[in-house]
Amino acid sequence: MAHALDDRVDRWFDPLRGRPAIDGAAKIVTALGDRGVLWTGVAAWRARRPGPERASAVRALAVAGVSSSLVNAGIKAVVGRSRPDRSDLRLAGNGVPVREPTTSSFPSGHTLAAFCAATVLCERGDRTGNAFLLGSAAAIGASRLHLRAHHATDVVGGMVVGLVIGVVGRRLRGRR
Repeated sequence: MAHALDDRVDRWFDPLRGRPAIDGAAKIVTALGDRGVLWTGVAAWRARRPGPERASAVRALAVAGVSSSLVNAGIKAVVGRSRPDRSDLRLAGNGVPVREPTTSSFPSGHTLAAFCAATVLCERGDRTGNAFLLGSAAAIGASRLHLRAHHATDVVGGMVVGLVIGVVGRRLRGRR
């Protein structure tokens, strides 16, 4: 059943691949998810004011970075799933580099880290900011599918694990 879902979702992305604007956007979004670039920027924005907000943003970034990295590495080591076949993948050559994945496929580490960080960085009452965070996390997951770096079930798994870690991380950072 998982393979059928993975294949179906991959076929949904096929008509979009090879279009320079879409391929470029997917590459940029994926790059923003690399090594927490986007989340560091968001935490810096949240920490721009001194006081408890700054301390909370710094703790949120630390909790998200450490917990998502450790959990992701542990799950990947246990599961060891192979990545999708990219031999027939055709993307527009628009000069935007994409780092080649070197670890196993499940879960999507980009997606796991994105949903973990987005959840931990969400602030009560900030509907616009929170929508941006969660929308960005979803875009990172979609970019991993578009670039065929992951199967759909890898992305869903990363999302679920990231959300769970993020909810726990909200308690660890000291603010709800």
